[in-house]
Amino acid sequence: MRIPESELIINGDGSAFHIHMRPEELADNVILVGDPERVHIIAEHFDETESSHASREFVSVTGYRNGKRITALSHGIGPDNIDIVMTELDALANVDFKTREIKPEHRSLNIIRIGTSGALHADIPLGSFILSHVSIGFDGVMNWYGNRSKIAMTDVEKAFKKHMHWPAKLPSPYFVKSSQKMIDLLSDCTIKGATISAPGFYGPQGRVVRLPLAMPNMLEDIESFRFGDYRITNFEMEGAPLAGFAAHLGHNATTVCCAIANRYLQSSNPDYKPQIRQLIEIVVDRLSRL
Repeated sequence: MRIPESELIINGDGSAFHIHMRPEELADNVILVGDPERVHIIAEHFDETESSHASREFVSVTGYRNGKRITALSHGIGPDNIDIVMTELDALANVDFKTREIKPEHRSLNIIRIGTSGALHADIPLGSFILSHVSIGFDGVMNWYGNRSKIAMTDVEKAFKKHMHWPAKLPSPYFVKSSQKMIDLLSDCTIKGATISAPGFYGPQGRVVRLPLAMPNMLEDIESFRFGDYRITNFEMEGAPLAGFAAHLGHNATTVCCAIANRYLQSSNPDYKPQIRQLIEIVVDRLSRL
């Protein structure tokens, strides 16, 4: 089936519409970050670079570390940007940009997103690295795609909505497991996490400035929820759609975040950049071993 030009826009130079990468510039191992400046920090760990692009919040560098090819790409803030980035990364890997047809052999990417987050329990120290074994979407992005139940932990979703007294007017939350391959890569240096992706930084994460909340007891209810040996550990804004797209499209993905705030203790560390640099170094090193 040929994908119409209106559905997958390809730039005149043969690159994907938003991220401006060409198929041959994409490595099998990908590091995603929100902040474009972090792409340059990742590139500092490359032995050599071969390509780079910048368009709006989408900045990319592809290079080598210990002979292993890695792409670093920024996606900006929010789950909607993950819809763009994951769709275009998968197209670069699995669509022939000349014929606009899906390639007969599937190519699977290894994707790790590095981010920041707010921890939800007193025993998670600031500066901790939390690995999302499970991602929980408050954003609703995956609800726009078919076969949602094939990737979702529907029994846990049902229990969570009952526990939270989930309002019908809000997007239905979804629970998705991260790739075991990526979990195994980082589990020895991280805290086991079940991470909420929110569609905003303030109200959707239970912060009150001037507007009241639709769910005033949200943080307390989240903190008390348990499923199996999991508890919900932290908030961020992109991991759940990443896990959802990866599961649907046959890629290996997870999110690892540095805790820069503790919502339970109402504490924060705005000087977190040294910890982010440490986390970047760990992720680049681990991906270079694959």
